[in-house]
Amino acid sequence: MINKKQGLTLLSAAALSVSLSACSVFDWLIYKPDVAQGNYMDQLQVDKLRIDMTKAQAEYVLGHPVLRDSFADNTWYYVYHFKSGRDASVIHKELILHFKNDKLSKVTGDYELSKEFNTPLEQSQLPSQTQK
Repeated sequence: MINKKQGLTLLSAAALSVSLSACSVFDWLIYKPDVAQGNYMDQLQVDKLRIDMTKAQAEYVLGHPVLRDSFADNTWYYVYHFKSGRDASVIHKELILHFKNDKLSKVTGDYELSKEFNTPLEQSQLPSQTQK
């Protein structure tokens, strides 16, 4: 036989367990926005980069970098971080531009360089010009 005190304790425990489990059971109903941070770049922008470009030309093609080296303005960092709100998947990409004597000398990161990267801008055509 269950008395009132035991019944109340049992009912409280059941209500507590149901309310706590509701947080995880209905988690898919809660809207979580996608979070995009940094510089989004597509491959077409990276394909326009050429060796010996000036800093102004590189900034015109890619936009303002997220980070510039504080001690020497010879390294620019373009970083993109995307976290999906639905499944919490993460995309992280970076592109690092290295300058020597204020000219683009090297590019590293998660993007492929075009075949014409090592051809100076004066001697090559940009991708948009070749598609005409």
